[in-house]
Amino acid sequence: MHSIKTVGVAGSGTMGAGIAIVAARAGYKTIVFDRDQSALDRARQQTQGFFAKSVERKKLTQEKVDSILNGLTSTTRLEDMAQCDIVIEAVFENLKVKHDIFAQLNLVCPPQTLFASNTSTLSITEIAAGSGRDENFVGMHFCLPAQLMKLVEMSPGLRTRTETFDAAWEFCLALGQIPVKTKDNPGFILNYFLVPFNNDAIRLVEAGVAEPADIDRAIKSALGYPMGPLELLDLVGLDTHWLVAEALYSSTHEPRAAAPALVKRMIAAGQLGRKTGQGFYSYKTNAMFGG
Repeated sequence: MHSIKTVGVAGSGTMGAGIAIVAARAGYKTIVFDRDQSALDRARQQTQGFFAKSVERKKLTQEKVDSILNGLTSTTRLEDMAQCDIVIEAVFENLKVKHDIFAQLNLVCPPQTLFASNTSTLSITEIAAGSGRDENFVGMHFCLPAQLMKLVEMSPGLRTRTETFDAAWEFCLALGQIPVKTKDNPGFILNYFLVPFNNDAIRLVEAGVAEPADIDRAIKSALGYPMGPLELLDLVGLDTHWLVAEALYSSTHEPRAAAPALVKRMIAAGQLGRKTGQGFYSYKTNAMFGG
């Protein structure tokens, strides 16, 4: 059985930063890699803000937070990932981009290092095929925001060894997350339902059926969702949603999976959601959700 002590996260966007918080909070030494130092700085600021709220709400002591942050480092040097026992990739939903990062990681990480992808729509088997170690590869799809949501969809590729999957499953439990096993299928469980659902909400806005706030209020009040679909899309980012929807549509050809034209117009206008201060809603700050 693999012994995991040091966790690597490749990518410091909203998803990567959240996964890093989960790993560091669980007591793992955690290293976040990104080629963009400004992205790492932004993620660090958001992480500190998240834990400051945790202290404010008395969920964690300042002493515990200091210990967590001391175990969480960042780097722009891919070579620093060589010390990791598992590396979780959280970059764009683009197969070539993922192949490139894993091919480089394969050169610097020792053979026993497990590779995992946080992809939400792409094939684990296809991503693993470009990693150089498809037997030591597994899908680990965290839900956004990862630091608040417990679900992780665990998906083996066609060549994933049983020992690899079992080690990743035990690691997921040690993180305090709730794993569910899925087949390597487009969208797995969550996005198979969520992407078309969110697109339908966008189409309601596009058609002028109701305002975003009223759509979200209806969904939250009637279905008991903690967050409305348009609020969630602003958190995810409209650019990220476009990539996810296009990847799911290209795999399934399900019409409801295709992103509505409004999404492309909002991206062109720079209205990506929380990260740009404007999406379906306006935002004065860009702080990560508190814990």
